[in-house]
Amino acid sequence: MSASLPLVECVVNVSEGRDPDTLAALALAIAAVPGCYLLHTDTGAGAHRTVFTFAGSPDAVFAAARRVYEVAHARIDMRHHRGTHPRLGAVDVCPFVPISGVSTEEIKAQAQVLGQWVAERFGLPVYLYAESAAGPARANLADVRRGEFEGLAARMEQPGWRPDFGPAIPHPTLGATVIGVRPFLIAWNINLSAEATLPQARKLAARLRGSGAGGRAGLFPGLKAIGWFIEEYGRCQISCNVVDPARTPLARVYLTAVGLAREMELSITGSELIGLVPAPHLRAAARGFCLNPDYAAEMETAVAVLGLDDLGPFNWPERVLEERYRAAVQTGRQT
Repeated sequence: MSASLPLVECVVNVSEGRDPDTLAALALAIAAVPGCYLLHTDTGAGAHRTVFTFAGSPDAVFAAARRVYEVAHARIDMRHHRGTHPRLGAVDVCPFVPISGVSTEEIKAQAQVLGQWVAERFGLPVYLYAESAAGPARANLADVRRGEFEGLAARMEQPGWRPDFGPAIPHPTLGATVIGVRPFLIAWNINLSAEATLPQARKLAARLRGSGAGGRAGLFPGLKAIGWFIEEYGRCQISCNVVDPARTPLARVYLTAVGLAREMELSITGSELIGLVPAPHLRAAARGFCLNPDYAAEMETAVAVLGLDDLGPFNWPERVLEERYRAAVQTGRQT
């Protein structure tokens, strides 16, 4: 990827993981925008959520994001939504990540324009978060999303929780949405064996994540984690957001989780990557385990170390951001 070309990534999380027609409509809407490349789609029926990763020029990516909201408005009704993943609305969170050739300030300005457009077009409450947040109280997505869709009306009545754009009442079908600019984040789940219970998964997540539990800090400041049970897998997972991947190596988190689980007389069987990962962060997981300096060998070793093929085959060229974008541009394919 050339550093001179403006390149932005969007990792939009939509509260739909079960209706193939709606998912197809969303994918088509994104891919139809010239200059925007849909790189990956990650759907979870149990979470009732889909993550669409797309990248391209800033104007193309923001145009595609507008289309996501249009499809969601036409096809998703949050009054009937039930899933394991926390959510505030139909387009739950729409983050933008500057990759190259564009400043954070430029993307923040475009995110604000998008937020105002969404509010005016659909009468949808919009919260700005991460680097777009007006203050520290709204920087953390978990804080903004507290109470979820069902608690939105009461939350908006609290002092300081009026939306940044749009009305201070939830949209009847779309709820609310969260938009912002953030650094690259790795969404990743660690799989526990079938005998693990939900309270055990939650306890393990609390020991790992930076916020910890009971007033005590956890082991990894750059990690957010919760424990949940996924019906489609018949097991619990530690659902992780690695918000500071440069200082939170995946292999260290994973091997620490293995050790802590063993202390609890549990076992970890592998992990699951959601969306895409930058090549350096995946390669780093092979450090100390791979004697062959070959790029592909390091990638294969990283996959083995993290157990990324636990729930199904893991084809690393399809899951590395740089590889996916390069292939999309070379072939001219939008999907």
